[in-house]
Amino acid sequence: MSQRTRAGLLALCLLAVLWGTAAFAPLPYVTYYPGPTVDILAAPDGAETVKVTGHRAYYDDGELRMTTVYVSQPEDDVSLPELLRAYFDPDAAVWPRSSIYAPDETDESSDRESAVAMVSSQDTAVAAALTELGEKIDPVVEVQDVTPSLPADGKLEVRDVLLEVGGTPITEAQDVVDAVDAAEVGKPLAFVVRRDGEKRTVEVTPREVDGDKRIGITPGVGFDFPFRVSVDISDNIGGPSAGLMMSLAIFDTLTPGSMTGGEEIAGTGTITPSGEVGPIGGIQQKIAAARDAGAQLFFVPADNCDAIGGVDTGDMRLARATTMHKAVQTLADWVADHDTELPTCEDTAS
Repeated sequence: MSQRTRAGLLALCLLAVLWGTAAFAPLPYVTYYPGPTVDILAAPDGAETVKVTGHRAYYDDGELRMTTVYVSQPEDDVSLPELLRAYFDPDAAVWPRSSIYAPDETDESSDRESAVAMVSSQDTAVAAALTELGEKIDPVVEVQDVTPSLPADGKLEVRDVLLEVGGTPITEAQDVVDAVDAAEVGKPLAFVVRRDGEKRTVEVTPREVDGDKRIGITPGVGFDFPFRVSVDISDNIGGPSAGLMMSLAIFDTLTPGSMTGGEEIAGTGTITPSGEVGPIGGIQQKIAAARDAGAQLFFVPADNCDAIGGVDTGDMRLARATTMHKAVQTLADWVADHDTELPTCEDTAS
């Protein structure tokens, strides 16, 4: 074998190694795929997803489905073959990691943030539904997350209403932060909370972590409701994007008759206590998930309308959603006549 031939073979081997390394080296991108849909009106194993105490509940036929997206985690190693697979899948998407996650974000921090967002979203969905029913809703400050192994773990609970901390009345989340900052490390701090309708005092001892005083809770805005409503969603699902669909499901459960007319409805969108619908991520993947689940109507947040071009909807109709109130009206119109004119993303008026 000549020297020239040996050099050529060596170059080919090195090139193969380089291509192999490039193919499986982690790249700074995130993949999106359609996730499962969840019928919020369902009763898996005989237990209703929407539970009501202190008010009559109406459980009827039909489905109101929240939609989800499979997103690669912050610490996932996304390789070139995975990116190419997502790129050429019409129902998937590829985004730069920097546009989705913070530089120092981890799988654990992402999951915790998502779980806190789901707690807040559920409370806000209840508020939006009750506001639509004409009920008076008063905001409160509540515990939305408890960090394991920090001082509040086992003492405070998610959805504890925070009334006083260290003798300071709590009217906003910052009051809790200020009270903890003003406390002494190693000295018990009294938390007056309301849990399950009962007032109680719990002592939590602040600890110094990375130079900050910590007790290990995330305070946020909750609400005082005239009766109890909860939405039992799997802990594996997080984020705020199911707000609109949870609000519709709660409204349906609290009112006589079936809003869906026995049909399969899906959608997405954040919600405010007053019922304003906001944008979400992964709109094309959520539409695809609803289409594959057999939904006949899908609610699209108005602010996501620019991102749905080219998506395959199959036989499913899309309706633009701006508020909870208008979504209720749209659903009633569609149930009465599936061919009726609906607000769409082509409309310019809100």
